[in-house]
Amino acid sequence: MRYRLTFMTGLAVGYVFGTRAGRERYEQLRACAQRFVRNPAVRNTAESAALGGREAATKALGKVRPLRDKIAQRDSRAAAKEDDWGTSNT
Repeated sequence: MRYRLTFMTGLAVGYVFGTRAGRERYEQLRACAQRFVRNPAVRNTAESAALGGREAATKALGKVRPLRDKIAQRDSRAAAKEDDWGTSNT
């Protein structure tokens, strides 16, 4: 579905920039696009997608933080084992 929407958007943009139909046709397309954007169903869907994206990012952050802390602990232990020359004592 995403690819189809991307294709249709590209097609519409290409038509607008490539057309020789004149200002009147451009204004018709612009009005149609504005009606589409102002449609309550479109707005609700966009808001739902944004909320879902925020929730997914929050979940991902919750899983990444413990890994980041483990890596930081491992790095600090490894740094403590090195001498001034950057080599280990073993």
